[in-house]
Amino acid sequence: MFRFRPVDGAFYDLFAEAAQHLVVGAGLLAEMFDETSDRELVAKRMRDAEHAADETVRAVVHRVNSTFVTPFDREDIHTLANQLDDVMDLLDEAVDMLLLYDIKAMPAEVSEQAQVLQICAELTAEAMPKLRNPQQLGDYVSEVNRLERSGDRAYRRIIAELFGGGYKALQVLKVKDVVECLERAIDAFELVANTVEQIAVKES
Repeated sequence: MFRFRPVDGAFYDLFAEAAQHLVVGAGLLAEMFDETSDRELVAKRMRDAEHAADETVRAVVHRVNSTFVTPFDREDIHTLANQLDDVMDLLDEAVDMLLLYDIKAMPAEVSEQAQVLQICAELTAEAMPKLRNPQQLGDYVSEVNRLERSGDRAYRRIIAELFGGGYKALQVLKVKDVVECLERAIDAFELVANTVEQIAVKES
């Protein structure tokens, strides 16, 4: 049966905006691993970016509550908005820990985790506008799933190195906190991709 649903483009624009916040957040996280960066300044910029991301999520929620007909299921809109917010919160948490813990030496694979997060953020930013036409999403979901598996492998190598005897006990605890937060952020990107896939299936 032919289904007509009025299109409110504001939702797509807001999701695209939310994803762009993630690109900024992942970039700021990467800056924290640059020895020449001013970590306090980067952390402040991250807090500002996280607050801006919160505003976007609140705008999505307000739009859902004030719109009679939404472009796709309200539950999916809430889920996707919350998941995008969760990713940004985890990026902010990781930046904050790097600042507070004042970690100097990190296993090399931690930068691989940060790189995975940057790529996931860029792919998600490219995918959000395509929710208007889910057929254009292409390999977004499978690529994020592949990156998540790559992140898992990096995480396992980091943990193995941390407990290999080359780090002091306190350093192990600090680094482990950070890499676990990064791992959760990568997993959160996969949840976003899975929700996008669910929306695409329903709208196809």
